[in-house]
Amino acid sequence: MKNTQEYITKNKEKFVQELIELLKIPSISADANYANDVKLTADSVASSLKEAGADNVEICETAGHPIVYAEKIIDANLPTVLVYGHYDVQPADPIDLWTSPPFEPVIKKTEIHPEGAIFARGACDDKGQMFMHVKAFEAMMNANELPCNVKFMIEGEEEVGSTNLAIFVKNNHDKLKADVILVSDTGMLANDTPSITTGLRGLSYVEVEVTGPNRDLHSGLYGGCVANPINILANMIASLHDENNKITIPGFYDKVIDLSDEERAEMAKAPFSKEAYCKALDIDEVMGEAGYSTPERGAIRPTLDVNGIWGGYTGEGAKTVIASQAFAKISMRLVPDQSSEEITNLFVKHFESIAPKGTKVKVTPHHGGEPSVTPIDSVGYKAAAIAYENTFGKKPIPVRSGGSIPIVAMFEKELGLKSILMGFGLDSDAIHSPDEHYGLFNFYKGIETIPHFFVEYTKLLKSK
Repeated sequence: MKNTQEYITKNKEKFVQELIELLKIPSISADANYANDVKLTADSVASSLKEAGADNVEICETAGHPIVYAEKIIDANLPTVLVYGHYDVQPADPIDLWTSPPFEPVIKKTEIHPEGAIFARGACDDKGQMFMHVKAFEAMMNANELPCNVKFMIEGEEEVGSTNLAIFVKNNHDKLKADVILVSDTGMLANDTPSITTGLRGLSYVEVEVTGPNRDLHSGLYGGCVANPINILANMIASLHDENNKITIPGFYDKVIDLSDEERAEMAKAPFSKEAYCKALDIDEVMGEAGYSTPERGAIRPTLDVNGIWGGYTGEGAKTVIASQAFAKISMRLVPDQSSEEITNLFVKHFESIAPKGTKVKVTPHHGGEPSVTPIDSVGYKAAAIAYENTFGKKPIPVRSGGSIPIVAMFEKELGLKSILMGFGLDSDAIHSPDEHYGLFNFYKGIETIPHFFVEYTKLLKSK
């Protein structure tokens, strides 16, 4: 791969300038006012893939924003890697908190990125990371060193739920046939501590409503005589955890897969300072399920959290009232092999069962997603680990993410393929926030590492 790496070294400045041009387009998928910009971005991605050497480049229309598809089939007998990414971005609000305009990319040096980072909306999530794959592919094509077939599927609706991507995947099994999916939409622990995300939690999100009397009541005349929905809701929510912070919903843990001691030991190699963690959050102690470390609680264990709660009078001054209704939004993060539908049903049944007489309870499910995991003994993970070791000089640490990427589980269900999550961003990159940025070190490292994955994956599959 000498020629590939030489091409990358010679073209680093060109790659950055091309990314800057891509970042200038405000491809905000959530806002219909930017629909034309989203389309312009799809056109730009398609042009980049054509120039990189891809064949059959298509802009596939959907009921929403288009999906860019491209491929390079060099030999039907060779392995095929399907690369997924997205070109849409989050809204830039609040604009006044940006230190430079979100769609006027600038390179600034920071303590974490002394060599510079690109500040712009989408710099890390996901234009910068998606573009690494296009440039890595370009380098291998120009060096005539591409060892396997590559397909690209770059969507424009990830930030609004990927509804049309799911339809596209369901209707294009043959087009998307591959051996593994490669995704760079996650991060790593630090620039000197590479890591690979091996698991994602699923999600069940519900809204609950407790109704008592048919109207708001005077708390002096009726207090102590009728059920107070806010008090009741607070008690019901409090009962969802026991003294060890375990969730009390019957059957909630029945399908939870416990990690092996080996994988827990590997995960424990990730650097973690409780003191620094607490200091960053301005808290004096952590809290969570007994028997697990803080990193484990946030990644490999299921959770239940109240995301919002309201009811009654919350304006200025005092109003002595017993509210007729109280509400809360609750999310549950799930781990393999929990099902979002099953957990939602368990929650509804349990929550309705604990409502006291004198109240009515309504639970409205909102949305869900399934957990996913890639075993560390899989060919894809092994190839990724070798690729990182080749460019970082040390083995990456397998980590489980506390967040959710529902499309990963969807890919596995529809295509029967595991996804390898080779992310190069950092937690400090401020994705979805003002001053989002992506380090030049990380951008270049991604472009350098991805070709090694193609080579190592092909080698490992041939040796099986």
